Amino acid sequence: MYYRTFGGGPDTLLIINGGPGMSSEGFADLAAELGKNCLTIIYDQRGTGKSKIDIVSERSMSMDLLVEDIETLRTHLGVKSWVVFGQSFGGMLASYYTTKHPSRVKGLILSSSGGIDLEAFDDLDIPGHLNDEQRQRFNYWSRQISNGDTSFHARLERAKNLAPAYLYHDRKEDIDAIGLRLTQGNMEVNGIIHRNMQSMGFDCKPGLQNFSQPVLILQGTNDIIPKSIAEKTHALLPHSKLVLLNNCGHYGWLEQPETYFNEIRSFLSNLK
Repeated sequence: MYYRTFGGGPDTLLIINGGPGMSSEGFADLAAELGKNCLTIIYDQRGTGKSKIDIVSERSMSMDLLVEDIETLRTHLGVKSWVVFGQSFGGMLASYYTTKHPSRVKGLILSSSGGIDLEAFDDLDIPGHLNDEQRQRFNYWSRQISNGDTSFHARLERAKNLAPAYLYHDRKEDIDAIGLRLTQGNMEVNGIIHRNMQSMGFDCKPGLQNFSQPVLILQGTNDIIPKSIAEKTHALLPHSKLVLLNNCGHYGWLEQPETYFNEIRSFLSNLK
C-alpha cells in the first residue's frame, strides 16, 4: 500500500480520496495545506495508483477489503485514533469505516460526500450539470471514443469537457486539473466497487446513528451531489455541523478555500 505523510501536529488526519478507482495523486496539495495543522496522510486505495494487487476482481476488491486496508495502515503507523476525512466516494468509504471501527475515529470530515447510503446514485446525472455547448463537446468526444478512438487526446478532451460539471466557476486551470484527473480513473475498479456497494445494500445509517464524536459536513450548493444528501447526514448525526458553501461545486478547497480551510482548522482545534 502506497502512502505519503505531510506536516505534523497533535492530531493525525487520514484523507480518503474520491473515485472509486482513482489514486491520491490529486490530493497532495490539499494534504500539504492541512498538514500545517496536523499530521496528514494520503494513500492509494488497493488497485489504484501505486497500491498494486496481482488480480483486480470481485474477490480482491470490496468495501470491506478497503476498510481492512485502512486499519492495516493505522496499525502500521501506530496511530491509536485519527480524524478521518473523505471526499466524494471517499466520504462514503470514511462513513463505512467509521461504522466498523468507531473507536478509532476521533472526528469525521465529510467533504462533498456521496452519502451514507446509495440515494445519491438513484438519479445522479453529471453531464446534466453542463451547459449546452459543454454537453455537445462532451458528447462529441464520447462518440469519438465509442467509435474506436483510444488515444489519450480523446480521453483528455472528453474529460475536460465533463470537468465543468464539478465546478461553479469555469477557471481554466481548475478545468484542466480536474480533466486530467478524470483520465486517471480505473474504470474496472470503479465498476467492481459500485457493484459491491449495490449487492451489499450499502447503508451506513444504522452504524452511524449512535456515533458520538464530532462530524463536519462540507457541501457546495452547486455540487453534483444534491445538498439534500448532506442535510440527511446532518440530521442523522447528533454531533455534526453542516456548512453549505455558496457558489461552490464539488471541490470546496478550489472554489471557497478561505471558508473551507477555516472550518476544518476550527473543527480540528476543538477536538478533545
